[in-house]
Amino acid sequence: MTIQLGQIAPDFEQDSTQGRIRFHEWLGDSWGVLFSHPRDFTPVCTTELGAVAKLAPEWERRHVKVIGLSVDPVDSHHRWEGDIAETQGAAVNFPMIADPDRKVADLYGMVHPQADPSITVRSVFVIDPNKKVRLSLTYPPSAGRNFQEVLRVIDSLQLTDGYKVTTPADWQQGDDVIIAPSVNDEAARTLFPDGWKTLKPYLRMVAQPRG
Repeated sequence: MTIQLGQIAPDFEQDSTQGRIRFHEWLGDSWGVLFSHPRDFTPVCTTELGAVAKLAPEWERRHVKVIGLSVDPVDSHHRWEGDIAETQGAAVNFPMIADPDRKVADLYGMVHPQADPSITVRSVFVIDPNKKVRLSLTYPPSAGRNFQEVLRVIDSLQLTDGYKVTTPADWQQGDDVIIAPSVNDEAARTLFPDGWKTLKPYLRMVAQPRG
């Protein structure tokens, strides 16, 4: 199954390190980040789980719940958490889904048979409060994920959901943004009374709106 942007994230019920989880119910009205790992006790993923744990205040600030997954059982996840705390200096503070039957992996297309049919690839899904998939990423086994980039995209999504703007390449919080092409100049004068800089008729830069 291929998960497409704008699609409702498939719901599921599965065991995790924090008990039985019904995914949509667990998300509630929060944003969500679901990310998968090939298996427990793998080196790159050990560093990733530690990195995500250390970002707990950042996830909370953005009203984001994070949840991990691998094909190993819950007791294996718990043993792995000890290694993560020891080596990464941060205890895992979010649930890890146990998916030994590959139910969730199949729902989300996390198994790529030509890579390895027995394990999940390293996927990331960002899901909004309406349960729609807003970002999907798949990383190779050798490259650790950049969770600062995931945060950056969530910042962009939350900003552009609230205002009629889009964000340019390499945008960071506080940088200028782009007036959405759907907004004509007349409407823009009302929305952005302090004005904007027109580089091209289709490329109008404006200061980041503030809530």
